[in-house]
Amino acid sequence: MGLLVYSVWLLVCVSVSVVCVRCEVKPAQDCGCNTLHTHRAEEKEKEEEEEDGKGGASAQSPAHKYSERANKESLNKEDSLSKLVLMEGGWFLMGTDDPGIPQDGEGPQRRVWLDPYYIEEHEVTNLQFQLFTNITHHLTEAERFGDSFVFEGLLSEEVKSSLSHAVAAAPWWSPVKGADWRRPEGPDSSITRRMDHPVLHVSWTDAWAYCEWAGRRLPTEAEWEFACRGGLQDRLYPWGNKLMPRGQHYANLWQGEFPNHNTAEDGFTQTSPVKRFPANTFGLYDMVGNVWEWTADWWSVHHTRDHTHNPKGPKTGSDKVKKGGSYMCHKSYCYRYRCAARSQNTPDSSASNLGFRCAADLAP
Repeated sequence: MGLLVYSVWLLVCVSVSVVCVRCEVKPAQDCGCNTLHTHRAEEKEKEEEEEDGKGGASAQSPAHKYSERANKESLNKEDSLSKLVLMEGGWFLMGTDDPGIPQDGEGPQRRVWLDPYYIEEHEVTNLQFQLFTNITHHLTEAERFGDSFVFEGLLSEEVKSSLSHAVAAAPWWSPVKGADWRRPEGPDSSITRRMDHPVLHVSWTDAWAYCEWAGRRLPTEAEWEFACRGGLQDRLYPWGNKLMPRGQHYANLWQGEFPNHNTAEDGFTQTSPVKRFPANTFGLYDMVGNVWEWTADWWSVHHTRDHTHNPKGPKTGSDKVKKGGSYMCHKSYCYRYRCAARSQNTPDSSASNLGFRCAADLAP
């Protein structure tokens, strides 16, 4: 009997040890950001058909009407757009041979040539996106579908009590009814005091629409990474290899233990105003941290070591590449706030840590 008890005890210990070892070696990738895929194309087609049948009735919905305050804005389109910073282009080393998350396709490191282009100095803000929607009457996909993904730690108790389910692979994420760019944490939230924060809950399609309206475009992944590196070769971050040079915070990231406690040592528990942290040597702000940023490229994890000129990724795909990490990133679970790091979502996905910035071609 004693031998049987010992055997059972030993089996339990071995099982626990296996679990612990798996936790130790498991790649730091479980923020769940890349699991927030909506795949709602069929819903969209059905909704568009219904709208056509009603003669565009959705355009009269309250969510589609622009606010009285914004209607009186003295800013015009040109004044409201972000400053464009010239990237001289040339050869640079893209990717890494020492990937933090190998399965994300961070490697191999390869030489890439880029022609000169422009990129915005900071992420598109709520104020800028508001002007866009006021002028164009654009309705985001989150508004059309009626929900978007929100990090549970930001929700009020009232909203939490109304949740029906969470994302299985990342239970700190939940689809929240009424969450959109105007109401980032659901119906009882607003952006009134966050007009200089990056806009959230925008899908790739929404970001593309804004950039097109602005006479710009989304950056390719190569352009985004060139801009992130700030002229530095083979470095982790836009400013070098040390996360906090001289003890200073250079990006809005998570401090503490995810997902239960954010100590906010950098001053923020969620998004921060744009340009709050130091710019890189190109004069670009928040290239890592704050919010994930959409790029133009379709997702692939297979890259050639051959030298390439102005790569644009695969011609087709199911997911789009996003870069830069967000305020939710911490090395222990989501080490994606590096220039070479990358992740993906379906083009119609939106979340409370996902935004964008635009790029532009040089005038012919």
